Amino acid sequence: MAIQKLGIQPSMHTPNVDDAGEDLVTRVAYLFSNEFLASQHPLSCHFKAALSREGDLYGSVPVSVIAVYDGKISSLCKLIDPKVESNPCLVISFVLQAAATLPTLTTATEGQLWIRRQNPYPPEVIEPLLLEQSCTLGCVCVQALLIPSSLNEDIKPVTLNVSSSAYYLDIIAQKLGLLDASKILVSRPIGKSSSETRLYFVASDLQFVEPSSELNGKKPDIFEGSMNARASYLAGQEVYGGAIMASIGYTWKSKDLFHEDVFLKTYYRMLIYKTPSGPYKLSRESTIAAELPVVFTIKSNWRGAFPREILCTFCRQHRLSEPVFTISRYPVKALSDLSGSQKKLKVTELTEDTGHANENAANHGDDENLESMSKFRCEVKVLSKLQDLILQCSPKDSCRKETDCIQNASLKVLSWLSSYFQDFNMPLEKLNSLADALDVKFNPQHLLREFKFCLAMYLNQQRTIKANNCVDVPQAIGEHENYLLRIEGPESGICPSNGSLACICYSACLVTEVGDTKELIESAYEFEFEFGARAVNPHVETAVAQMSVGQSAFFLVDLPSQELILAAANDSARALSLINSNICRLEYCITLLKVSEPLEDRMEQALFSPPLSKQRVEYAVEHIKKSDATTLVDFGCGSGSLLESLLDYPTSLRKIVGVDLSLKSLSRAAKVLHSKLSKSLDGDVPCRGIESATLYYGSIIVFDSRMRGFDIGTCLEV
Repeated sequence: MAIQKLGIQPSMHTPNVDDAGEDLVTRVAYLFSNEFLASQHPLSCHFKAALSREGDLYGSVPVSVIAVYDGKISSLCKLIDPKVESNPCLVISFVLQAAATLPTLTTATEGQLWIRRQNPYPPEVIEPLLLEQSCTLGCVCVQALLIPSSLNEDIKPVTLNVSSSAYYLDIIAQKLGLLDASKILVSRPIGKSSSETRLYFVASDLQFVEPSSELNGKKPDIFEGSMNARASYLAGQEVYGGAIMASIGYTWKSKDLFHEDVFLKTYYRMLIYKTPSGPYKLSRESTIAAELPVVFTIKSNWRGAFPREILCTFCRQHRLSEPVFTISRYPVKALSDLSGSQKKLKVTELTEDTGHANENAANHGDDENLESMSKFRCEVKVLSKLQDLILQCSPKDSCRKETDCIQNASLKVLSWLSSYFQDFNMPLEKLNSLADALDVKFNPQHLLREFKFCLAMYLNQQRTIKANNCVDVPQAIGEHENYLLRIEGPESGICPSNGSLACICYSACLVTEVGDTKELIESAYEFEFEFGARAVNPHVETAVAQMSVGQSAFFLVDLPSQELILAAANDSARALSLINSNICRLEYCITLLKVSEPLEDRMEQALFSPPLSKQRVEYAVEHIKKSDATTLVDFGCGSGSLLESLLDYPTSLRKIVGVDLSLKSLSRAAKVLHSKLSKSLDGDVPCRGIESATLYYGSIIVFDSRMRGFDIGTCLEV
């Protein structure tokens, strides 16, 4: 409707392959028109920059920028061949074919990838552009990275010196050993969606071959030829030879050239961002200490990006479809749906005047109660862009809140993916076992196909740096090898427990064996996490478990992976030199600032199985069963957990009464008791002998003569 009000009539026609081919030719022709050159489209800036090129390159536009920077071109090519999604270089082939049909354009000779107009632009179009260029600033220096094809070579910083009279793609081409940008390919943006960081690399004939349809369950030989495993992983497409990572280009925001420096830390943070737990670590600004929790308890205890958000980010980073969430709801039957009962169930106010019965109490907040008594389950599917099912998670457990079940299901998917990413060599039997434990099912062929570049990056080249020497410190503790701990400060008696929120101040430094060099890698003045949820690495949690508020801990551990260290370090070059020296370890300094105890129900779930509330009810029922009592009143009955349990066991009771101050709790109790009494009457369950259940609104501290004469009085949780 909004589109129609803007005067746009949406087309109901879905173009076929032939229509898409014709539209592609029309679009290419428009891109080289006078009208498009004067537009504010980012791609038009490339056309303008091409007019500053000299000699035979004057006006020649690299086909790769047309393929990457024009969304309509990309969409049309996907209609022609869906394989474009997995092989973006096919777009270049389609654009060249379309340009070859236009007599107004000249395409490059074999081996060159550019297009230009046969007839030059008219002077009235060119002159305003020359005036704009004269107002542009001079040379700019942009820091970028060179990613060599060989995994044995380190990534190196490079500087791009771009003048206003030069085309920046030609400068990048020269850094890659080419004379100009005619054979330069440009990747899609990498990193966050708003990022302008891209990879620039030399075109290879292999990239224009259609991808194989199936891998048949075998690991692809992704190191064949000179494939750049690191660049391919980041770009999500095949990259051959060296590649330049740079944040430079034209955007919708400005007609001027955008540029931003890219450092070694940027590269490693992008690597971390593509892992299942990476977005969580970066959202907490803690790549070393933080870990993706293994359980989602309650929203108020969670810190950092939520599991659903992380899963969506992960899918976008790996060019997958958005995850599909399917919610199933299992509500408790409404009171009005239950059949009538001859057994009595009353809800009255606890007053001397029994005539003032609150007949509406049982109906108070029915909608809210139905919602609160519902159970939810969430099924998650992760699909490829071609809609092939990669994995599916169908948790057996349910949640009281819809949002919680979505977060729990997302976290299970992320936990399984994290295990897979940590060990690509994991035997299929173990991978299936982990999947079963997390209610996950996966398709091995589709999984392998979609993450083939991850295999190239991590399976063969992930370097985990370990220190070989131990430092002599007083106390060795815990189950972790080479974990050395010293705790200072007096005991305060306030210690963290499962489910509590611990707040720490910490620093992690690289230190040499002799202790003469120390380099700060990561620190936080206030870092809060849920204790017992594995929200921090095992070394940190083990130390905090032995501390009380106000105490400080110092310990040394072996180095984590190089990627984590360099993603955190401010001085990546210095950190890398220390890592390569093989004489350093990681030193933690932690101070426990405060501990916030969890809510009672969270503590029960974390510390007691079954929860204490259930244990109290079971204890009371056992003693009541042994008595000869016929009447019972439960003060502070809440939602009727004790009264409900008494209906499940044979007792001598004939009359039960509940008293509570909460109308909402009484309403819940009314629903549950009415349901059970009705089933007993219908013969669904054996009759336990209880003839009536009455609920009163009132307080234990207010005297009422009707409470006299009961055989048993209970007060479990007041």
